[in-house]
Amino acid sequence: MLSSTAAKAKMVVDKSFRIAEIDPRIYGSFIEHLGRAVYGGIYESSHPTSDSQGFRNDVKRLIQELNVPIIRYPGGNFVSGYNWEDGVGPVKERPKRLDLAWRTVEPNEVGTNEFARWAREIGSEVMMAVNLGTRGVDAARNLLEYCNHPGGSYWSDLRRSHGFEQPHRIKTWCLGNEMDGPWQIGQKTPQEYGRLAYETGKAMKLVDPNIELVSCGSSSTGMPTFPEWEAVTLDHTYEVADYVSLHQYYGNRDNDTANFLARSMDMEHFIKTVSATCDYVKAKKRSKKTMYLSFDEWNVWYHSNDADSRIEPWSIGPPQLEDIYNFEDALLVGSMLITMLRHSDRVKMACMAQLVNVIAPIMTENGGRAWKQTIFYPYMHASRYGRGVSLRPIIDSPKYDAQDYTDVPYLDSAVVYREEDEELTIFAVNRHLEEPMDLLCDVRGFQNYRVIEHIVLEHEDLKAVNTAEEEKVKPHTGGNAVCKDGFVQARLSRASWNVITLSKE
Repeated sequence: MLSSTAAKAKMVVDKSFRIAEIDPRIYGSFIEHLGRAVYGGIYESSHPTSDSQGFRNDVKRLIQELNVPIIRYPGGNFVSGYNWEDGVGPVKERPKRLDLAWRTVEPNEVGTNEFARWAREIGSEVMMAVNLGTRGVDAARNLLEYCNHPGGSYWSDLRRSHGFEQPHRIKTWCLGNEMDGPWQIGQKTPQEYGRLAYETGKAMKLVDPNIELVSCGSSSTGMPTFPEWEAVTLDHTYEVADYVSLHQYYGNRDNDTANFLARSMDMEHFIKTVSATCDYVKAKKRSKKTMYLSFDEWNVWYHSNDADSRIEPWSIGPPQLEDIYNFEDALLVGSMLITMLRHSDRVKMACMAQLVNVIAPIMTENGGRAWKQTIFYPYMHASRYGRGVSLRPIIDSPKYDAQDYTDVPYLDSAVVYREEDEELTIFAVNRHLEEPMDLLCDVRGFQNYRVIEHIVLEHEDLKAVNTAEEEKVKPHTGGNAVCKDGFVQARLSRASWNVITLSKE
């Protein structure tokens, strides 16, 4: 099967090369009151498929295919100017507000209760963000009481009067959003944020000791204070927070695909740097607690930047940040998922930003169709097959040098073992743009296993996109992987995403 006409890579996989149990919440996503994520995305009361609450069932079905375990809400930059009280109570009495983050009008037809009910219906938890831009301790503790307290207090009884007798029991809460960003309403210095986040978190855990909190990390690795921001803010929040957030987006404005596909190496460096900074604070405080990471914004984002600059302000649900993703974007998204799987000992939550219309795997037409973007598929495959224990593959791959990166392995891979099902899944991206790759994977530690499926996402045109009319980029199950004498052999097409699953005979 292996041929001299292809690049060659070897890999060793063994049960003892255990990284960690994968927290399913790394397959989370994000819905912000931004563009058509809510209005025209998940919610459109006049749509033919909408349910009695105004939420689109066609979108709901696509989200359920992704099996999204947790969804961050309501922002994002939006949350730093949001008064949560505007989004509860009778809809007709809710105010319309100017959203300064995105310069639109927020009608508040969807708020905390509607979103929590919708998330529960699709099988997702809510990761709720609180406003630490224009607000602080009081608003955060009141929102928590409104959401989680069973009753017998002002805010919990107000929720009950709004028709939600049972508490939402939201477990995960973000202490603000990107508070180091000059674009953020209520931007803070690290000392200002650290103090406010600590006091807010302290009060919130007095209301509900069972919640977990996410402290804001730097807005990206490009921030001038990174990673000092993490070191200073965690000095305040380390004992009250359970996670620190990471945000990162990548683009290919220079149309340099080889360099673009190597950007997951930057993501890996980001994770290692934040982990090291957390461990520095842990050592400094003589703490026994390990700080975990919440990569709660990640994706490709650059296609829509020019179009967004021409949007008229103060409209409701305009088409903002509507990146149309191509095939090469799907390959990088696959590598980003692989990177998080290889760091599942520290990355315990992650949110692809976002879920519908706004830099999203799902697109819709107002009043019309919904469809899958190219990036839908690696996200779906990882969520479906990437649950279990992450194993560390020992990879021997040819490498290349790109504009910004050196020694980039052509083979990018992560491995997941589901012991209870006796299944092993190999995720693999062939970054080579011209040649297929012959993979030889030693799986002798998994006796009597055979290949049951080899899914491939490939396309001859790296710039191919999906539309409502035509799904050009979609996976097939015609991969050629076989397992013989304890070795998996597979030819990985040039520039391809592969999911190879083995099961015990």
